[in-house]
Order: sequence, then structure tokens, then C-alpha cells
Amino acid sequence: MHVAAAISDPTRRQIMTLLRDRSLGAGAIADNFEVSRPAVSRHLRVLRECGLVVDERRGRERLYRLDNAPLAALETWLAQFRDPWPGRLDALETEVYRTRRDRNRIAPTHAEMNTPIATPTHAETNDKENTA
Repeated sequence: MHVAAAISDPTRRQIMTLLRDRSLGAGAIADNFEVSRPAVSRHLRVLRECGLVVDERRGRERLYRLDNAPLAALETWLAQFRDPWPGRLDALETEVYRTRRDRNRIAPTHAEMNTPIATPTHAETNDKENTA
């Protein structure tokens, strides 16, 4: 069975979560579910066949542990469907900052913009008219 099909079942995903941090026996795994022990064993077999779970004998008990290596191929395949926008938005943000920076270099400073423009007084305007 393919990895994607194996993890499509919620019970198998829960088993994987249980095995994420420690090895457990089939009985300890089954105690976490309302389904029968044989049903849990079938789920473990599916996970084992696709390589997501590895079993190891310790005395009379068989311990199961998670092996997430088979998930790498699935993750690589899924990457093609990830949202391309974050990288594009980062580039847009960079361009916006660059434009603002360039505009601030060319534009007058805030102090220059608030300096009043000297306008001729009424008397100066009349003097110019009279001399002409």
C-alpha cells in the first residue's frame, strides 16, 4: 500500500502519533482505541507494509516504532502544491521598501516641505508695478 493511502485512515494516523515519541506493544496501542485488537493489528500491518512502522521483538513482545523516512517522498510530492505566494510576497515587500527608500532620497525632507515659500508682500508687488 502507498504511504498516502496508509495515512488516509484516521486510526492509522492516531497510531503514528502514539508511536512518534516511543515504542509500544500492540496491546498498549490497542488500549487507546475502541476498535478490537485484531483491527488494530490490521492497521499496524498496513503501516508496517508501507514502511511507516517498524516492529522489533523484545522477548515475547513485539514493539512498534514510527519510521518517518517514507514520508519524505510524499512530502516532496506535496511540495509542488504548496502556495507559491509567500516567496512572491516577500519579493514584493522588498521592492516596496526599495521604492520607498529611493523616493525618500530624491524627495525633499519633511523640514524642507514645511518651510514656507517666500511670497512678495503687497508693497513689493506695487513697487515692481510702479517701476515698470
